[in-house]
Amino acid sequence: MNQTSGDNKMNLYQLAGMLCTAGIFTIRQSAYAQEPITVAWRIKPPHQYLENGVEKGVLLERAKQVFSNAQIPHRFVEEPAKRIWSNFSGGSKNYCSFGWYRIPERETLVQFSEVFHTDPPHTLLVSPAAAKQVAAHRSLKSLMSDPSLTLGIVDAVSYGPELDTMFTTTKNKVERSTTLPMIMARMVAANRASYMLIDREDWEYLKDKEESLSQTTQMDLQGMPAGLNRYIVCSKDVTAEQMRKINTALLKIYPVRK
Repeated sequence: MNQTSGDNKMNLYQLAGMLCTAGIFTIRQSAYAQEPITVAWRIKPPHQYLENGVEKGVLLERAKQVFSNAQIPHRFVEEPAKRIWSNFSGGSKNYCSFGWYRIPERETLVQFSEVFHTDPPHTLLVSPAAAKQVAAHRSLKSLMSDPSLTLGIVDAVSYGPELDTMFTTTKNKVERSTTLPMIMARMVAANRASYMLIDREDWEYLKDKEESLSQTTQMDLQGMPAGLNRYIVCSKDVTAEQMRKINTALLKIYPVRK
C-alpha cells in the first residue's frame, strides 16, 4: 500500500469518527431540548392553590393552558416561594415559574415573559385592636410613620419596588414571617401585627373562606401604589424559541392591555 492510499484510509476513519461524534452530540442536544420544563408554583389563593388535593386557581389554570398551547414538554410542581427563588439562584435548568413581579434583583436570575397578569392595588388588612388607630391616618406614608403600630410582612416575596422601598424606611415595628399571606392574615386577626398589605384579590377570596378574619377590617388609604404586572419567569437556559412559544401562547390567552 502506498502512502497516499494509507493517508486516504486514515482520513476516512477520521471523518467517520467525527461524524459519529457529531451525531452523538446532536442526539444529546436534541434529547436535552426535549427534557420537560419544570414549572414551579407557590400556593397563593385564589390565584393558585390546592383544595382536597386538587390543583385550582385562575392563574394556575392560565399557566397550564399557556404551556400546553406552546407545545413545550413540561411538568407542574408546587414549591414554596423561598425554594423557587433559591432554585433560580442556584442555577436550576429547564425551570420556570409564574405570577412574579419584575424587580431589578431578579433580572440577572431569570428571563421574563410578556405580561401574565395585572394586579389591582394592594389593600390594608387591619387587626381588631388597631382599627381605630389605623383609621386615624389618611395616607400610607403617614401610617408607616407611626412607631406604635406593627406591620406584618410576608418574607421571600416582593410587594413591588415602591412598597419594598417603603418597608425599608418604615417607622412601624415589623413582624416578618416566611409564610403564606393567609397565615399572615390570621396573625393580623390575632393582633400579632397591627396591619398588613394584602393583594386585593387574595382578600376577596379569604374574607369568605376564613372565619378567623371576621373581626379584621379592610381599609384603603391615599398613596397606595398602582397594581403591578406579573410574569412567567424562566431560567436563562430556556431557549429563545421556547420563550417565543410561551409568549405567543400567552398573548392569545391574555392579550397585553395597552
